[in-house]
Amino acid sequence: MSEGHTADTTAIAEAAFYLWLEEGQPHGRDQEFWLRAEQTLNAAIAAPKARRATARKTASPKKAAGKTTSKAKSAAKPAAKAAAKTAPKTAKPKAPAKPKA
Repeated sequence: MSEGHTADTTAIAEAAFYLWLEEGQPHGRDQEFWLRAEQTLNAAIAAPKARRATARKTASPKKAAGKTTSKAKSAAKPAAKAAAKTAPKTAKPKAPAKPKA
């Protein structure tokens, strides 16, 4: 196993132990629990890496847009503030009055 890419044996053993407990501590299925734990932990490690790679792909066009994007954002901010000021506020319903004792 190359470090950093897969779960370590301690984490796998702990996860396998909890899977074994959940299944009622059956005999002779240790390899099954080990493999399930290993697969689950490795999938959990790989998921954030995949999300970061996707984020990098979507972030690169923004960098290419450069200063035009920041100008568009600047122009949009005053318009958003003005819209927020003119938007009607919703009234909160009043709590019912407490009965007198």
